[in-house]
Amino acid sequence: MAGRPEAAPLLGLAERAAGLGFDSIWVGDSLLARPRHDPLTLLAAVGARVPRIELGTAVLLPALRNPVVLAQQVATLDQISEGRVILGVGIASDLPNIRAEFVAAGVPFEKRVGRLLEGLQLCRALWTGKPVSWDGRWKVEGVLGPTPHRPGGPPLWIAGSLPASLERAGRHFDGWLPNGQSAKVWSQQWAEVQAIAAWRAAEPSLTFHPLLVIERH
Repeated sequence: MAGRPEAAPLLGLAERAAGLGFDSIWVGDSLLARPRHDPLTLLAAVGARVPRIELGTAVLLPALRNPVVLAQQVATLDQISEGRVILGVGIASDLPNIRAEFVAAGVPFEKRVGRLLEGLQLCRALWTGKPVSWDGRWKVEGVLGPTPHRPGGPPLWIAGSLPASLERAGRHFDGWLPNGQSAKVWSQQWAEVQAIAAWRAAEPSLTFHPLLVIERH
């Protein structure tokens, strides 16, 4: 984002973080608004060089991507890292430079929420390794290869602090990435997410993880 495209310092930073005892390494996503490396490609390089530590996107913008291609890329990354991927996602803020990014990618900004939810549902279906017959925004007939290392695919966490974002986190996702600045607000919003997710009590608990991104700025 600072106009320095070299990847080697980022890989070195990841190795240093692992050596210092960090539990996870996170990479952001942006095409034009805040130019940086493709997060999935960069994390694949990190995963091949740094063992054990978890690898996450904070956050990926699935609406900018074809979900079939995304499902294959994430499955490949999860195989490279042997199941260490956490896919953190977001809908993107409504800012002029981000809208311009969607225009450049040929994606309608106003449709981003629906594209995110349906696209990730399709990814999850493809990650099962079973034949998929999908008739929605995308038409899909077939079986994805490879499937992720982690059965069913990596956990999906979503970022956001607005009421609609908390609702989505509780109803559709495995975890939540808060992006506010106050621990007190985090606690209150986390309680809301947990309340919304109460109907999923029989499933594994959601995971709370403050948004800490390791990347050169």
